[in-house]
Amino acid sequence: MAAAETKMVKDGVLNYSDNDEEEENFSEDGDWGDWEAADKDDDGFFESDFVCLFCDSRFVSCDLLFEHCRLSHGFDFHEVRKELKLDFYASFKLINYIRSQVAENKCWSWEAVGFKDVNFPWDEEKYLKPFWQEDSLLYSFADDEEEEDEEEALDRENLIEDLQKLGDLSIVDEAIGESSVSNNDKCKDVSPISNCGDDLKQSSADGLVVVNGKDKEARVCDGRLVGRNIRKVNENYFGSYSSFGIHREMISDKVRTEAYRDALLKNPSLLSGSVVMDVGCGTGILSLFAAQAGASRVVAVEASEKMAKVATKIAKDNKVFNDNEHNGVLEVANSMVEELDKCIKIQPHSVDVLVSEWMGYCLLYESMLTSVLYARDRWLKPGGAILPDTATMFVAGFGKGATSLPFWEDVYGFDMSSIGKEILEDTARFPVVDVVEERHLVTQAALLQTFDLATMKPDEVDFTATATLEPTKSETEARLCHGVVLWFDTGFTDRFCKENPTVLSTSPYTPATHWSQTVLTFQEPISVAPASVLSGDDRRGAIGTEECPASSIHLRVSVARASEHRSIDVSLEATGVSSKGQRRRWPVQIFNL
Repeated sequence: MAAAETKMVKDGVLNYSDNDEEEENFSEDGDWGDWEAADKDDDGFFESDFVCLFCDSRFVSCDLLFEHCRLSHGFDFHEVRKELKLDFYASFKLINYIRSQVAENKCWSWEAVGFKDVNFPWDEEKYLKPFWQEDSLLYSFADDEEEEDEEEALDRENLIEDLQKLGDLSIVDEAIGESSVSNNDKCKDVSPISNCGDDLKQSSADGLVVVNGKDKEARVCDGRLVGRNIRKVNENYFGSYSSFGIHREMISDKVRTEAYRDALLKNPSLLSGSVVMDVGCGTGILSLFAAQAGASRVVAVEASEKMAKVATKIAKDNKVFNDNEHNGVLEVANSMVEELDKCIKIQPHSVDVLVSEWMGYCLLYESMLTSVLYARDRWLKPGGAILPDTATMFVAGFGKGATSLPFWEDVYGFDMSSIGKEILEDTARFPVVDVVEERHLVTQAALLQTFDLATMKPDEVDFTATATLEPTKSETEARLCHGVVLWFDTGFTDRFCKENPTVLSTSPYTPATHWSQTVLTFQEPISVAPASVLSGDDRRGAIGTEECPASSIHLRVSVARASEHRSIDVSLEATGVSSKGQRRRWPVQIFNL
């Protein structure tokens, strides 16, 4: 299930580093554990990563750096934070502000700062962006603080993670149209939030929470408003599926619809006489298949009020609806599955088959899987079937042909490649949902992550995985890899579909679906070539350049539910590996989908 349009949100880039190549032996099994060792110098000691705010002195810890600043430069960081009552974000800005002032004037000193104005000179959003792209101090200055009072307790790890995404923070959601007030006041409203338990940090005293969004600073908001706004976000989400055009697009997707049809109609031992639950039924097409297959009861759950009415009308028109006037087997519940027992009478663990078309772009966009897992744990019988029962994510590298460059290089005989290059730079900041053809792939596909939907835990929806991309075997020369493409397969395996197992694939190697693929573009292309092409060559230059192509690309990909409700964050780390085992690592990129 994927909405007709995807909201592309500005990404952040984590810990930008210089493009100097890092050449070290990379373990055969793709283990990234040696990164930590790489941070040590030749004598086995860690480098001095913390640079003074006012001079070039380097230190091995924040405490030593701040003590130096106090004694040598008359700046007591901890005392300033205490006196000015600076929270984590304000302190983060302060460090970037000082860095910027010293960069402009080496003689700048803290004493030059005045505080007569209400606003501090560093109280600008631009100082949420690291002034130095690799400033270790920004992500460590608060590590050793004493434990805060319960009312002020914030999840620092999450705050740091958000700040590393360039500080794109806000509580304003234009779709809702309500605004916020200052940090010290309670907010009128909050932005979309994924769930109260995981993404909000709430104090026990007065229900204050910190929420994040886009374009503005984080705000501390009244937690009593959170539930109401999550409901608004859900209403917007479910309301988006009230458009018949979206349902036509999904039903017209033969790969999708026929995979579900075959799983339901061609496995009689599974469906005949079974109690079936369809989570997110939409028009009710899957429920109709289940009724047609001989199910004794079909519970179609649909949170959109409009579509629940539509599904009811369709079930009646097809003489499968069940109520006092109709003797069919299908009933429609207008409810979120988490609140289903408030809507209809159904016993826990009474469902034989749980079916849902829950998949979004990049598999996990829309965050519907957690609802399916809730339904599994609440309503499915022990040993009951879940359809589909597996989901697998894959990744491959794509070349120039999958970008807009070829179009702009020859426009009726004119060279407009400057436009193509600018577009390519922009796509390195945003994920793109598009169809990528097999012929435009420059590496072999690699397995990224597998999910066993019958056994996985809800917190396993968020994951970090590694994969190695090998150049296409047929290649006889180096090719530029401009980024990676992600897709998924879902399986109706013989664990439950014994007569007719089937697979729904969104791969570039199979017919296109309405999910397309998800494209993540590198900030700079990586030249790759098979090791057989590179063997015996004494190539010099940075790994991944045309002078020294990489023989493989090691990826580290993290996918996690974002602070914005029903969105996901994807982080991408790429390391080029030469045929001799040397490597070069590129900066981390973060995309929001």
